[in-house]
Amino acid sequence: IHSRLSKTFREGRTLPLEYRRKQLLQVARLVQENADDIMASLKADLGRHPFEATLPELGPMVSSALHAVENLDKWNSPEKPQVEAWRSEWDTTIFKAPKGTVVLTGPWNFPWVLTILPLIGAIAAGCTCLIKPSEHAQTSAALIEKLIPQYLDPDAYAVCLGAVEETTHVLGLKWDHIFYTGSTSVGRIIAEAAAKQLTPVTLELGGQSPVFVDGDSTNIEIAAKRILWGKQQNAGQVCVAPNHVFVQEKYQSALVEAFRKAYDSFWPKGPLDSSSEMACMLNARHYERNKSLLSRTKGKVVIGGEAGQDLRIEPAIVTGVKLDDPLMEEEIFGPILPIIPVANVDAAISHIQSGSTPLVIYIFTENEETKNKFVQHTQSGQLILNETFAQVAVYEIPFGGQGQSGCIKFAYSFDTFTHQRGYINVPADARTEGFMQGRYPPYSAPALEFFSQALKAKIPDA
Repeated sequence: IHSRLSKTFREGRTLPLEYRRKQLLQVARLVQENADDIMASLKADLGRHPFEATLPELGPMVSSALHAVENLDKWNSPEKPQVEAWRSEWDTTIFKAPKGTVVLTGPWNFPWVLTILPLIGAIAAGCTCLIKPSEHAQTSAALIEKLIPQYLDPDAYAVCLGAVEETTHVLGLKWDHIFYTGSTSVGRIIAEAAAKQLTPVTLELGGQSPVFVDGDSTNIEIAAKRILWGKQQNAGQVCVAPNHVFVQEKYQSALVEAFRKAYDSFWPKGPLDSSSEMACMLNARHYERNKSLLSRTKGKVVIGGEAGQDLRIEPAIVTGVKLDDPLMEEEIFGPILPIIPVANVDAAISHIQSGSTPLVIYIFTENEETKNKFVQHTQSGQLILNETFAQVAVYEIPFGGQGQSGCIKFAYSFDTFTHQRGYINVPADARTEGFMQGRYPPYSAPALEFFSQALKAKIPDA
């Protein structure tokens, strides 16, 4: 497969924009024409309701493919940067060159959208691509393997199934870029493998994304509804899920009651009732892990938390949680939401600063000073005000982590798979050569004086 994809790229088959446009339209058709089967695969793997399949996965795949088609010419157009006057005739240009043959390793929690969106970027950039779906979402992986060769050029885009052994073999090959979405632990393995080949790598990992609810300056009921909605997506198995909530201690009770009100409105018969159609945990291991967290926490489970059949667990609100609680050992990645009372916004920021850099920080506030404190004194892949989860639909902003939550901007996937190739064309005429003459040996004092002008430039006081 690697040889076939590399040969296709070397032959230049993926370079014409019309070819790329056709493949991108085929991606959109793949999703539209197989929407029912894709939703069924998500139901089989993760217990997803059609709404939770359509909103975060199917819809964005179609719109992203069409967005790429619409912008294909603009994205691939060479750039002419502004240059200093003495180089104005050098035709300075930045060409958009595809990186080559790339590999995408998809996750199990959003097995379609987090695989297809980077594929769209790779196609738009002109790369050939191997897709390695997660073995943990078996129904989705099998369907991806079936549909990709039916809709896309099999000489340019291929699918490889398998687990650790197959992935290890894939990573041992020479690629022009590796794109991985998943856990931090596996991300380290991917980065190590990439380093051996000096291969550029994109890591989208996750982490403990905190929320701060400013009880002094926000509508607590709206905040609770939006936080709970974001948390219950895919049963909390989302890299951007709210992991825990900081709130001023005096507002903890009010926030709990707001969560209770939202909870009852979301699931009038309870989350485990068949009518709720809430997503399930991926497998028994993840199910037991979340049950264990609930049994080991030193906080108080005040809402939900009951374990049901078919790998489902009620979303749990846990109060009185401290930073050394078992719930805070690592990213929860499940339907458990700890509430950590703090004295004020500065205490919340201090706690956030003391941990690893999160993928997202969520803030609920109308106070400009509080907003500015988070902008200036925290780090994260994204900073989102008064909302959770919905930022993944905003493709005009970068999506990606920083530090342990990942590296490079995921949503700008065209740029990820594109090399900005610098180019100049210096005129070989007598006038230009006369200007260049002073740089040639034997060196002279007048020439040194001329070329030292930049070194002697006046530096402003401030």
